[in-house]
Amino acid sequence: MADLVVIDVGGTSIKYGVMHHDQLENEGSVATPPTLAEYYTAMTAIVDQARTKYQPMGVAISTPGAVNKKTGVIEGASAIPYIHNFPIVPELTRRFNLPISLENDANCAALAELSSGAGADVENMLFIVIGTGIGGSVIVNNRVIHGRHLFGGEFGYMLVDDKNTLSDVASPVHMARRYTARKADGKKYDGKTVFALADQGDALAKEETGIFFSSLARAIFNLSYAFDPDKVVLGGGVSQADWLIPTLTTYMQAVKEKVGIAPWLPELALAHYRSQANLMGAVVDFRQQYPATASPQ
Repeated sequence: MADLVVIDVGGTSIKYGVMHHDQLENEGSVATPPTLAEYYTAMTAIVDQARTKYQPMGVAISTPGAVNKKTGVIEGASAIPYIHNFPIVPELTRRFNLPISLENDANCAALAELSSGAGADVENMLFIVIGTGIGGSVIVNNRVIHGRHLFGGEFGYMLVDDKNTLSDVASPVHMARRYTARKADGKKYDGKTVFALADQGDALAKEETGIFFSSLARAIFNLSYAFDPDKVVLGGGVSQADWLIPTLTTYMQAVKEKVGIAPWLPELALAHYRSQANLMGAVVDFRQQYPATASPQ
C-alpha cells in the first residue's frame, strides 16, 4: 500500500502519523496554531518531516467543519475560524504538491468504525457521537451521506420539545451543567460524577440521568426507524461505559412498547476506536477518493 501522511486537525492540537503498510507509524502532535499562516507552516512541516523517512503518495486530513467535497471549502464554523469559507483544499494541495483528501472529523471517525471497527460487518450505519453536543454521521452503502447542506449526521439539531434540541438534553456535559445549577451547592459537577451519584441513589442525579437516557433512547429509536440502518454505533467519551448499551436498550424497549406497531429494536454497538479514530478514518476517506493509491506498490 502506498504511504499516506495522515493528519487530524483539532481545536487544541494537530495529530499526525504515516500510514505505512497499513500500520500507523511516526505519530506525533503539535499545538493548533492561532493563525492561518502558522497553520500552513505547521501542516507543511508535518508533510516535509514525513518525506525524510517515507515516500508519501498523498495526505489524508480530518478536520472540524462541514467539508464541501465539490468546492474544497470548509463551510460552517468551528473552534478554528481561520480555516473556513475559502478554497483551502487547492491551497494545501499546492503547498504539499500531493493529492489530498479532506473530511469532517465525525465522518472520519464513522469511516474508521465502518472499515475496521464496530461497523466492519455492515454497509449502512448511523454513527452517533455523544459529547459536548450530539453529532455523527450517516453511512449508506459504505459512503458518507453529506446531504444537500452538508448537515448529514447533525442529529443534535433535532428538536425534542418546544425549546430544547437533542444536544441540550442528551449531552453528558449539558446534563452535568443542569445538575450543577439545580444542586446549587457551590460545586461544579461533570457528567461522570452525575452518573455515579445517580447509581448511588441521589434523587436529583437520577432525575437528570433519566432525562439523558430517555431523550437519547427516543432519538436513536426514531432515527433507526427513519433510516433502518444495519447498526447504530455510539461514540464519544460516555461510549466507554459498559452500562450504556444495556441502559439505553431498557429505555428503548419502553419506547417500543409505547409505539406498539414497532416490531424491532436497533442493534447498538460501542465505538472501537478512541484517539486514533479520526486518523484511521481519514485514510479510508482518501482511499475512497483516490482508489488507485490503495493498490499494492
